[in-house]
Order: sequence, then structure tokens, then C-alpha cells
Amino acid sequence: MVDSSPCRPPARRANSRHPLTSLLFVPLALAACAHPQPPPRVATSEVGTSTSATAPVAAPAPAVAPVRHWADEVLYFVVLDRFADGDPANNLQVDKKAPGTFHGGDFKGLREQLDELSSLGVTALWLTPVVKNIDGFVTGAGFPDWGYHGYWADDFHQLDPRFGSEQELKALVDACHQRGIRVLLDVVYNHPGYNSRYQKAPETKGWLRSEELGTCGQDDVTSCVSGLPDFKTEQPEVAKYLLDAQLAWGKRSGVDGFRLDTVKHVDHPFWQEHRRRTREELGRDFFLLGEVWGGDRESLDPWFVNDEMDAGFDFGFQGSALAWAQGRGRTVAFDAYLRSRHKVRKGYHLSHFLSSHDVPGALFQLQGDKTRFRLAAALQLTTSGIPVIYYGEEVGRPGGDWPANRGDMPWGERAVQPGAGLPRDESLRQFYQKLIAIRRAHPALSRGSHKGLATEGDAYAFLRHEPESGDAVVVAVNRSDKKASVSFPWPEAWSGADAEDLLDGGRLTAGATMDVTVEPLSVRILGRAR
Repeated sequence: MVDSSPCRPPARRANSRHPLTSLLFVPLALAACAHPQPPPRVATSEVGTSTSATAPVAAPAPAVAPVRHWADEVLYFVVLDRFADGDPANNLQVDKKAPGTFHGGDFKGLREQLDELSSLGVTALWLTPVVKNIDGFVTGAGFPDWGYHGYWADDFHQLDPRFGSEQELKALVDACHQRGIRVLLDVVYNHPGYNSRYQKAPETKGWLRSEELGTCGQDDVTSCVSGLPDFKTEQPEVAKYLLDAQLAWGKRSGVDGFRLDTVKHVDHPFWQEHRRRTREELGRDFFLLGEVWGGDRESLDPWFVNDEMDAGFDFGFQGSALAWAQGRGRTVAFDAYLRSRHKVRKGYHLSHFLSSHDVPGALFQLQGDKTRFRLAAALQLTTSGIPVIYYGEEVGRPGGDWPANRGDMPWGERAVQPGAGLPRDESLRQFYQKLIAIRRAHPALSRGSHKGLATEGDAYAFLRHEPESGDAVVVAVNRSDKKASVSFPWPEAWSGADAEDLLDGGRLTAGATMDVTVEPLSVRILGRAR
């Protein structure tokens, strides 16, 4: 089964609604709206250079963001085109009413709205790819679908002009660092876009496998994911070209790491060379977060054992957390799953999400039940791994199945396009603010061990403990619509001190046991009283 991500057209989604045979590439009809560029000239003696490069490679920007353990980060994921439009002058083929078109979001708009992120409490930003995408669209979904998401590259040496200039990208990264926010740039090595210049130019068309040529393979590395042309990254000149291009953006922008797309569709020697070069050219601490579709602790280990990346997405968290919140499955089994996540190879990380650009959103799967969604959010932000908040879910963006899961950021009464006027739930956002603040204040929640305290029935309690700091936190969640109580020995890490409710206030007096009452469909987070 091939993976499903925004680089894939709707012709082949996870539910296979759209047959690939219906996919059609359509070039722009209006020359005035297109900005054609000549194919990249790649001399055989100078693989990795392009006449379309816009600026020389500069030295890496000095680190400005505070040094923190990556396990402590709270990551916010933005589809750039759908967040905020700061410069209407760069809007090309924008139609905010159509699901597959560009909606106008850009670097300037995101930079102007960074207070939205910093006031929420997030500490890292994941940004969709920014290189120039194909000028046309595909129609496999039954409607025009453009490369607004950034995963259908046409030139790896240019930025997409719809997103802004290189100076604006650098200004965005600098502004994030000034707020203590790290930045991960999404990069793609497996494929370009449909009918891109790389398939047409004599210098590069031999670099690709394609369905048109009948050269796609059947395994992960040589298959053409959703019909996209597949780079022969096992060939040194191809690998060097792609690495040179993407690492140049890392150097010039000053980002803190890459989010790696379609990892399992590129071979291990490439990723080992990628790690060597990123460390050599971008710094030892340059962070790599990889997407291995369907990944979990065990299936990600082949990339950890040879130190090819620092972290990978745990695709199982969404389904497990939502199922438990809905009352499906035994609590003891969910607790066993959360404990198993701690078995990830030492020094490496899992990253977990409730919603993303590739799967139906959590709130949609919960049929709009925000009360149970809050339970899932509380579980996400009190368990191990790097939590990913998908833009807008913190204010109740309904998400939905594709393409509704990539809707515009809701801005309510604020005149921020393209999502001005879309309703937002400020009380839900305040709940997220509290959860994030608690997580950031307690290393036990990001780096501590996990121990189930009450794992039978609908009331679930667990202990997170971080011995180095001595920090310990108890989380109690009730998925029932009736009040519930749990009882367990008073945590030894608190040394007989009272406990305080970190989320809603209140105090529990120390004793031999801790007796916790949890209101229906609610959560309590308890720490040592100060």
C-alpha cells in the first residue's frame, strides 16, 4: 500500500475514491497567469547547479532560537497557502471558494500572525514545502487540483512566487526565532510534480521513473507514488542535485530542521548521506523529522538504528486516542499502547498528531463532539512524544475528510484572509493554552516515564515521572458521561507533599492514597503543590 500525503493528488487517497486512470494534467491556458521558466540546465560535470538558482549559497544563519530538548517542543503544522494572506500582489490563480486552488497564504501573512502561535504557547513551526510548484493542475478528483500544498515541485532551486520572496522567507524564520520558535521546513526528495520540467528537459528526464514510460517499479523505492514521477535517488548525480538544492534552502533560510516527506520511498544510503551532509553543512543539531507512512515505534526503527533521522510520526496515536475517548476499547489496552511508545530507541522520538493534511481531522471523526475532542487533546499533550497541533484544530476548525481537512485557518471577526469570518472557538483555544503551558512547565510530561495507576473502566489515571528533575504529574481522564472516582497510592515522587490541580485549581491533601474524583467527560492534571 502506498502512503498518502499532500504530495499525492486526490487520484489516490487512502480510501481510493478517485481512480488514478482519471488523473489528467492540465497546463494553464492563460499565458498572462503563467510564469514559464526554462528547464534547469544541469551539466554532467556540475550536477547540482541550476541556471534558475536565485542567489548564491550563504553560510548558515546563526542560531537565535533557544536551545531546548526536542522532546520538549510543541509543534504547530501550517499549510502555508491556507493560513494567512499578507501580500495580495503575489496571488496567482487564487479562488478561495474552490477546494483545490491556491487561497493566497504566504510568508508575509504567516509572519504577521506569529503572535497567534506564540500566545498559544507552541515552540516549533512545521511549514509545508516552499519551492516552485507546477503551473498547472490535475483533475483526478473531478475538480482542478493545484500544487498549493507545495509537494508538486517544478524547480527545486526557486521559491514558489505565490508564497513570497527569499527575503520574506528569511524574515519569517528570523521572526520565529525572536519569539523562541524553531522552524522545520518540509522537503521532498522522492518526486517532482506531474509533468514538471524535470520530465521534459533532456538533461534530467533520464533521472525519473514514470508511468508514461512504464518504468515504475513495484517496491517502495521504485514505485511511482500516486502516479508521481519518481526520482532515481539511488543514482549519485540525482541524489547530489536534490541534496544540493534542499540543503541550500536550509542554509539560506536558517531553519532548524527538515520534515522529510515520503521517507520509505527513498533508499537508506540516500538518507545516510543526507544525515552526513546536514550535520556537516547545517550543524550537528539540525533536526530531521520523517514521514514513514503508517509508522510506529517498531517500523521507524530501521531509520533510527543507523541514525538517519531524529524522529518519526506515530500514525497509531490518532486512532488509539480517538477510539478510547469514544468509549471503544479497554482502558488497559490503551495504557499498554501508551507504555509501548516509551520503548522507542534511546535518543530518538515519536511525534504524534490528532489531525493532519492526509487523514480526516479528529473533530470530524468525533462528529463535532468538542467535549471528547478535549479529552483527546489532553491525552496528546500529557503523553510522550513531540505533539503536533494541526493549524486551526485548536480553535475548532472542523477539518473533515480530504480536501476539507485542508480548509482555511479560521480568523473569526479578524480581517485576515483567506479565513476571515470563519468561526473559531476561543474557549477551546484557551483550553489548549492551559494544556501547553502545563506541558512546558513540567518535564515529566515530555520526557518522563509512564505508569498506569487506574486502568480499568472508563476512568483512566497514569503517572508521568522524570527522575532527573524529580518532576511528577498525575493525569486522570474520565470518558464516561457519569462522574467517576479512582484511587491509588500517593505518588512517592511528591515526598508526602500535597497535590494541586494544574488545570482547574484546587488542592488535595497528602495521604496514604490519592482519591481522585473526575467529572463526566473531563480531565484532571495533578502536580506536587508548591
